Amino acid sequence: MLGYAKEKKIEKGRKVRIDCTCVESNIHPPTDSNLLWDCVRVLTRLMIQCQDARIKLPVFHNHSRVAKRRMLAIQNAKQKKQRKAFYIDLLKATRKVVGYARKAKKSIDTQAEANLYSIAISLQMEQYLQLTDRVINQTECRVLHGKAVAAKDKVVSIFESHTDIIIKDRRETHYGHKICLTGGASNLILDCIIAEGNPADTTLALPMLDRQKEIYGRYPLKACFDGGFASKDNLKEAKRFKIKDVCFAKKRGLKELDMCRSKYVYKKLRRFRAGIESGISWLKRRLGLSRCNWKGWRSFKAYVWSSIVAANLLTIARAKAAT
Repeated sequence: MLGYAKEKKIEKGRKVRIDCTCVESNIHPPTDSNLLWDCVRVLTRLMIQCQDARIKLPVFHNHSRVAKRRMLAIQNAKQKKQRKAFYIDLLKATRKVVGYARKAKKSIDTQAEANLYSIAISLQMEQYLQLTDRVINQTECRVLHGKAVAAKDKVVSIFESHTDIIIKDRRETHYGHKICLTGGASNLILDCIIAEGNPADTTLALPMLDRQKEIYGRYPLKACFDGGFASKDNLKEAKRFKIKDVCFAKKRGLKELDMCRSKYVYKKLRRFRAGIESGISWLKRRLGLSRCNWKGWRSFKAYVWSSIVAANLLTIARAKAAT
């Protein structure tokens, strides 16, 4: 698509603007009580499905109703002492269900007449049992022992376990993945990185420029970034790539004449950089990039790229119509 745009002189990739945003996963706001309730109901549902398929399982009891009541009690509790007591009950119910599920999985794995359906159930049980153990551990650390759990170690959803915790500007918390976009003068999206974790913007500036060289065989002549990308090392490396003008929206101790040939060029590039903000807003409002409704990590990446491809097709069509 970018090759076609270059051939038709729609986009040459000589001037780029780079910024990051967050795409949210399709999950409910995560709390420890909600996560424990999710674990109980999913493991119980899998065991009931085995019974319906006439797969022999050890006797188990359905604790879903008790777990749901404790979850609601935790949400409505006004005192910390009450909430802690309800958490202890919910953890007990969750451990019981985990014990039932482990016995059920062992029973399925040892049955000689196992079929594809029972194997699929067993694999799902194994996946959810691992996630349940992590949820129990993080709940005990945070609620019972008062210890903080690192964001990278937290489970925020057992259904979309790939989800990262993204804290934006120390004020907004999002649950999804950070993406870094490169836009061109034609409003085409030239490149995208879907990051795992929450890497600092400063670590993404040079990889995005290197990817432009892979796409076009050369670095751009002008590049402008959001203020979060600014650092002396990034400026030095960008200049080593023979990029004539490098503009960071916030200077962060850098001088305008060190970044660009003149103050006029710096101001012009800073205004140009603002265009990527409108492009991101358009992607989120019109093409569904604000929240991914597809399930799984591979589908998440496919969803993001499908939105970008759709946006680029519209941009190219508009450029062709204008000519």
